[in-house]
Amino acid sequence: MTLENMTSRFLSLLCAVALMGCAAGGSTSSSNTGAGSTDTNVNAKGGTATTLTNIEQYRPTFPAAPSASAPAAAPVAPTRHIRNEVTVLMDSVAQVQKNIRYASGYRILAYTGIERKAAMDLRNAIIQRLPEEKDYLTYKQPTYQLKIGDFFTRVEAQAALSKIQDLLPRAMLVQETINIPK
Repeated sequence: MTLENMTSRFLSLLCAVALMGCAAGGSTSSSNTGAGSTDTNVNAKGGTATTLTNIEQYRPTFPAAPSASAPAAAPVAPTRHIRNEVTVLMDSVAQVQKNIRYASGYRILAYTGIERKAAMDLRNAIIQRLPEEKDYLTYKQPTYQLKIGDFFTRVEAQAALSKIQDLLPRAMLVQETINIPK
C-alpha cells in the first residue's frame, strides 16, 4: 500500500466514526424567548428535556424617553467662545491660499512642430472653439509647442479635448504645473 492510499483510508474511517458518534449522541436545539433562553436536548431514545435559563439580569436597562408634556431643560450657555479664534485662523488660511498660484493639473498638447505659422493658425482655430481657455505657445529651439487650458482634473481636460478632437486628431493630454485662475 502506498502512503497516499493509507492516508485516504484513514481519513474516510475517521469521517465514518465521527458521523456515527453524531447519530448516537443526539442533537441539541436552542430557542430564545423574551424572558430567557431555552435549551432542548433530544435523547437517543427520542425523549426531550427542557432547561430554562433566565438571562434578564444580563440585559441592559435604559431610562424611559422624556414625554412631550415634560418641561424642556434650559438651554446651556457656552462657557468658552472660540468663534473669534476660528475666524482668525480661517482668515490666515485664506491669506495663505491667495498666494498659491500654481498647482498640478492637465493641459491639452495641441501642436508640436517647427513651423510657427502652422502653430499660430491652429491657435486661432482653437481660440474660436474654446474662447474661455488660455493658450500657451512656447518655443524651445527648434520646436514650437502649443498647449491649451488650465485643468485641475483629467475629466475637465478630456471634456475640452472632445470639443476640438475633430480639429486635432493627434492632440493629447499632458500633466504639468498649471496656473490657478484668480
